[in-house]
Amino acid sequence: MAKTPVCVLGLGLIGGSIMRAAAAADYEVFGYNRSVEGVQAARFDGFDATTDLSEALTRAAEAGALIVLAVPMPALPSLLSHIAELAPDCPLTDVTSVKSAVLDEVTAAGLRDRFVGGHPMTGTAHSGWAAGHVRLFSGAPWVVSVDDHVDPAVWTLVMTLALDCGSVVVPARSDEHDAAAAAISHLPHLLAESLAVTAAEVPLAFALAAGSFRDGTRVAVTAPDLVRAMCEANAGQVLPAVDRFIELLTNARESLAQNNSVAELVEAGHAARTRYDSFSRPEIVTIFIGEENWREELAAQGRAGGVIRSALPSLDSPR
Repeated sequence: MAKTPVCVLGLGLIGGSIMRAAAAADYEVFGYNRSVEGVQAARFDGFDATTDLSEALTRAAEAGALIVLAVPMPALPSLLSHIAELAPDCPLTDVTSVKSAVLDEVTAAGLRDRFVGGHPMTGTAHSGWAAGHVRLFSGAPWVVSVDDHVDPAVWTLVMTLALDCGSVVVPARSDEHDAAAAAISHLPHLLAESLAVTAAEVPLAFALAAGSFRDGTRVAVTAPDLVRAMCEANAGQVLPAVDRFIELLTNARESLAQNNSVAELVEAGHAARTRYDSFSRPEIVTIFIGEENWREELAAQGRAGGVIRSALPSLDSPR
């Protein structure tokens, strides 16, 4: 059975890696990038790319391609308006690190019925076409949204692309994804920035810095506009995460000042990290896409750590 073509809009780290991985998995894949330099680099590496958005979307509409939004949040409204005009019937997904805000933009553009949100949980501190890699997604979780509106056929397309790129699929509702992303991605970015600033104010610090500082500040190398885009678009979930972190650190400070002890925070943190190391990721195998309550069941299994490692059958598949 022929694979649905893929049109990638935005050829940076994630979009460029999807183009590479999809091509390696025998998809017909083509893409758009705003910068001439990005398109030239992609073409030099043998990929089909253009700076003409109308050309890419017209081709996507003719091919019935799955359109992948791989641009920062601020660029989405303009991009979606062009899609609504030139390719409104194409299935649509994204790779943005916030899901509720993207869903709101997609809904405002009138494209919700063909949209299924996505977020590959991988990356590096670098950006641009040159930062991408065909194996970037290998073994990485790729969230595929199971909000109430999602169409089973489009969900299957997005799931299949993620699996073909080498990921394992984690089904999740957009709001639950955003709360989790605030805790494990957006807050760590802010902590890395804070740690870098704190160390920079101590004269000897950089001379002594080694593994702990390097690991703790790795993501502070990320382009500031990308960090701002993800944190600001998810402010409703980032604020409670920041508040909780400040509460924990404040309690530790008071305990250190009054009792010369940080035992409570250190022991709780060690226990939480140990639980992460042993966290189970059972394979989801018993759900048929499109059956009654399939979205709710997938969300529940994803919440419990379940992942999809091979494509789930749809309701009309042979049993």
